[in-house]
Amino acid sequence: MALNQVGLERLNTATTKKIGTNKNLIINGAMQVAQRGTSTVGLSSPGPAVVDRMYLNYSGTDDSPTFAQVDVASGTTPYTLGFRKSLKITNGNQTSGAGTSDTILIQHRLEGQDVAGSGWNYLSTSSNITLSFWVKSSVAQNFYFALISQSGTQKNFPMETGSLSADTWTKITKTIPGNSGITINNDNALGLYFEFMLFRGTDQTGSVNLNEWSTYSGSARTPDNTSTWYTTNDATWEITGLQLEVGSVATDFEHRSFAQELALCQRYFQTISRSSNANSVNGTFAAGTCNDNGSSGGILQVMVRFQTTMRAVPTMTQSGTFSHHVSGVNVADTTVAFSQAFIDGVKCTGTQTTFVSADGSAGELTSKYSDTSTAVIKAEAEL
Repeated sequence: MALNQVGLERLNTATTKKIGTNKNLIINGAMQVAQRGTSTVGLSSPGPAVVDRMYLNYSGTDDSPTFAQVDVASGTTPYTLGFRKSLKITNGNQTSGAGTSDTILIQHRLEGQDVAGSGWNYLSTSSNITLSFWVKSSVAQNFYFALISQSGTQKNFPMETGSLSADTWTKITKTIPGNSGITINNDNALGLYFEFMLFRGTDQTGSVNLNEWSTYSGSARTPDNTSTWYTTNDATWEITGLQLEVGSVATDFEHRSFAQELALCQRYFQTISRSSNANSVNGTFAAGTCNDNGSSGGILQVMVRFQTTMRAVPTMTQSGTFSHHVSGVNVADTTVAFSQAFIDGVKCTGTQTTFVSADGSAGELTSKYSDTSTAVIKAEAEL
């Protein structure tokens, strides 16, 4: 008797569960990596949501939500399946109730080239991808989420968790077919993103069919949201085990080592500290020279290579106290800048950055030096 397509996929995944690699298109789906810290309230919105590769968006709230990387309790499922961390959102106290434009949500974003080259024929209704994840809410209710394409005419595929039992981990699985109207560019820009809505007001929701593609509308992303969670003070919502794979079957989660996930995350964000830089000695991040830059005088240039090639030229920031160490003398780092353009032939790229200061004389040796052990350099190239 011939096997149907699903039967073949189940048969094939018997081996991929054991030896398959790189099937999960989601980076940091087990919420292991949190380079920016493990808990914070009042984060800039929209922006990164503590756990790497997750993004937040909230507005109209009376009290800001808290985003944190937390431990999955032992003895629970998903703990027994190898999950040790989750992303937890704790609601503030929304004393004025659910406003029509109020929002709390998180996203996961994927590069276009990673989707285009995944093996999913996104233009065909007979080709599928499958999303799976574990979710827990302190309030029993239904939540909506959606897959949205970014390029061309935006398309929206809204879904729901179904009614969740309070304080109970539930695994959600959704199979998503292709659609001839989807555009995904084969580049390093945003291709697709998932949006998990803890609450959206009625200005952003409306009449839309679940589990099918339609043209994206900012005023009808999903059906109207239940407001119980949003209007419950200090309500919580957690997610882990986020996996997206080609095919119509949800296979076992692809657990990657912490080192693997960290390296993947560093394509989008990385911190460089004295301890993380192999060239660091006694606080020195890297060494360079002072070049004669004509009318600008001596320009100190110190190059630091990134720990992995970044998605694009990053935005550079630093925190803590730094100096330039010039010919044995510390020079305050008050005029430091990050080179985003060519200066004496050196440019900030996806693999390196240069620190530039106007102090010094041509030919002097210089180094980028941190005066405090907690000083860090940050490079961000998020989608």
